[in-house]
Amino acid sequence: MEHKYGSEEYWAGLIKMSLSRFFILHVLHRQPVHGYEITKQVGAITHGCCAPTEGSLYPVLKEFTEAGLVEMTTELVSGRERKVYTLTPAGERAYRVASRAWGEVAEYILQAIKSGNPPNGGFLMKEDG
Repeated sequence: MEHKYGSEEYWAGLIKMSLSRFFILHVLHRQPVHGYEITKQVGAITHGCCAPTEGSLYPVLKEFTEAGLVEMTTELVSGRERKVYTLTPAGERAYRVASRAWGEVAEYILQAIKSGNPPNGGFLMKEDG
């Protein structure tokens, strides 16, 4: 029996779970939207790779709201209430930090895959100064 670390599904699930958080912030950075639209836009941006399910989206939105990154308002659309999510200033800062972190990590991952070795002899090494 193969251990979970040898399973592509394990690694893909772990990566997608983390990336979907970034893409949720990314969508909200672009404009305030409701939950279904977040899922739809993340799916479009990532070609379905990291689209959160309803079961995974709302816990993340709740966590982001409790952390002060997202505000939720309710609007009436065609007689139905719809929750609309907006990034707060703290959420915008978190998005910028996440963008830099993911950008750096993506560069290292691509270089490591291409060369077979991590760049600079290590992982996430920063220059002094």
